[in-house]
Amino acid sequence: MRLTPEQVAIIRSAAAEVFGSDARVWLFGSRVDDCKRGGDIDLLIETRDRLAPDELVQRRTRYAARLYRGLGEQRIDMVITVRGEPDSLPVVAAARHHGIQLVDA
Repeated sequence: MRLTPEQVAIIRSAAAEVFGSDARVWLFGSRVDDCKRGGDIDLLIETRDRLAPDELVQRRTRYAARLYRGLGEQRIDMVITVRGEPDSLPVVAAARHHGIQLVDA
């Protein structure tokens, strides 16, 4: 995994702050491969409850702002889904299967 312990701590702390202590966060994509270089930070956030669309946008924006403040200007992609519910997006299945869980609630 190509994140420092400090970066992981920032991602975890921001997720708990914005989505609650029961949120799960997965790192997926190129950053899980130690042999690769560069690449954006791809995160899957699993919430306990379904969020209304406007609440989802607000929380996503708050989370991104906290990550940018803590991690600096990095390319960060995030997918937000509900834990335990099936999701039709192939990226969610791939993240759950190949990703590394950073936050386990």
